[in-house]
Formats: sequence, C-alpha cells, structure tokens
Amino acid sequence: MRATAYRIPTDRPEADGTYAWDATTLVVAELSAGGETGLGYTYADATNAALIAGPLAEVLEGMDAFDVRACVRAMRVRVRNLGRAGLAATAIAALDAALWDVKAKLLGLPLARLLGQARAAVPIYGSGGFTTYDDATLRTQLAGWVEEDGCRWVKMKIGTYPGRDPARAAAARAAIGPAELFVDANGALSVRQTLAMAERLSDVGVTWFEEPVSSDDRAGLRRLRDRMPAAIDLAAGEYVYDLDDARHLLEDGAVDVLQCDASRAGITGFLDVAALAEAFHVDLSGHCAPALHLHAACAVPELRHLEWFYDHVRIERMLFEGAPVPRAGRIAPDLSRPGLGLGFKRKDAEAYAC
Repeated sequence: MRATAYRIPTDRPEADGTYAWDATTLVVAELSAGGETGLGYTYADATNAALIAGPLAEVLEGMDAFDVRACVRAMRVRVRNLGRAGLAATAIAALDAALWDVKAKLLGLPLARLLGQARAAVPIYGSGGFTTYDDATLRTQLAGWVEEDGCRWVKMKIGTYPGRDPARAAAARAAIGPAELFVDANGALSVRQTLAMAERLSDVGVTWFEEPVSSDDRAGLRRLRDRMPAAIDLAAGEYVYDLDDARHLLEDGAVDVLQCDASRAGITGFLDVAALAEAFHVDLSGHCAPALHLHAACAVPELRHLEWFYDHVRIERMLFEGAPVPRAGRIAPDLSRPGLGLGFKRKDAEAYAC
C-alpha cells in the first residue's frame, strides 16, 4: 500500500460563503492484492498520506481483498482514538475505493456490474459559480454546462456578500435558459437571512438551496425546510462521514434531498447512506468527485443526480485516464474497463507532489 498527496493550483481564485482557496489537495491511495492494484483517492489534506501508508496500511496487511466491509470495519476501529470523522474518514475513504477497485479487477468486472446496476448513466449538475467570479465569468461557466454538456441543472456559490447574491442569481438565471438554478451557501447564513434570501431567490427561479446554515444545525435546517418556498428543495449532507450523520439529518426531517460524498464516507458508506435515504423516502445526491462516484452512483436505487464540480472535474481530467465525459447531461461508466475504470497519470502528477 502507498499514498501520495498532490496540490493542484486552481486556474483562478475561488471562494464560497465561508472559505477561500487557491489550490486543491488530492490524496491518492494504491494497494496491491492478487497481482492487481486498486486505486482510490480523496480530496483532503496532505497529512492523510502518512495515515494511509502507516496505521491504516498496517491494519489491512494480510487481509482478504474480497472482504471489503471487514477491511473498512478494521480501519474504523483503528482510528477510534483519533476521531473517525474528518481526516481519518477521508483516509479510510481513499482505501475503501481502492479495495472496491481491486476486488472488481480481480473478478474482471467493472465496479458498477459488481455492485449491480440500477441505471446505465448518471445525471449530473454543473457546479461552480464561485463568489470570486465576476458576473461575466459566472454566466459563461454556467451557460457552458447547459449548452455544451447538456446539464439540466447548474449550481452557484453564494454567501460571501449576501447583499449581492440576488443580482448574481438573476444574472445566472438569464444565462442558463431552461436549466434549473441551484445555490449553495456552505453554511454562511443565519436562519433569518436564509428566509429573507429564499424569497428573493424564488422570484428568479432557484429550485435548490444547499446548506444555507451549517449542517450541524439540524434544528435550523428543519425550521428552514418547514418555511422554505415550496419550489425550493433544501439540501445538505456533504459532511456525512458515517451512517449516524445521515440518520440524524433524516430522522430530524432536516432535508428534502440528502447529499453524500464517497471521498469522505467511502464507497461503502455511500452505498449504506443510499439505502438509508431510500428507507426514509428521501432522494440522494452525490457530492463532488464525479469519477470516484460514477460506478456506485449507477448502483444505488434512488439517486437524483451527481455533482459535476468544476475543480474536481478539472483535476480528474488532468490526472486520470478514463475520467468520464458528459453526454446529454449524463455520464456513463466504461464497462470495457474493470474496477473504477481509472488509471492514474503518475508522471503528469509529479509536478504537483507535496
């Protein structure tokens, strides 16, 4: 087992309602079993490489690669005293993906076939529209997803300067034609700010409001869900690290659509969260890392869509062979390739090694 971290600069400054960044860190994990090599990755911090190659590798050494759930459980036990959420969860997620990848390769199957396909392709929504963008850049990016990739939905960031957001949303709305407009505040607003904002955003046709308040504020999310304009779905869940995180959001009635990120919860966690959401009759939406999610997203029964996040799409195209290409607003796995269908371009990535 080995892990390497890469820091890839953004092509321009980016920010959302609570954070600004100029680079994204990719942590790639690989493990060998039975003469095959499994590939997984997460978007986290470079320190995860040491956790993957050290304590987690020690746990997995000698285990059966077919027993993915036993391997994941062993890793979760190992990080008990470190705290299972956050960095530890993302490190496990990278190895979890590598385990599924190597198992499918050993069986000579694409992962979607191993898991059992529920659909041949996954609908995507374009996502970016950072608060650092001027209106011209915002319009061009969102319109491109609709006109070039066929997306039916696009999402923009809000919350850095709330007073400007209704005008920004109106500019985006004018650029995207028949597509639906989503907004994401990344927890930047209060309940009162959100309610006032939602009325104005509803007037320009916004149909999805993601994480208006922190996803830790489940009571606030529930209050908002009860009072949100009927045309707007409330979404949260990108920081779901395990089933309990998802269960709390669902039991509290905090969301209309539950999100889950396999680069944080793992492919195993993504599948489990999908089953839990189905039991609560709540749609699931995949968060970011589209190439990592693709096969698992094909296998879950109640999936609304998958996020086609600008930063991750750019990185996956740069550094992974077999990264998906949209057609008519959907991405489909290449069933001629085993496992996740991805190959890491190590030489291309070396320039970004941490």
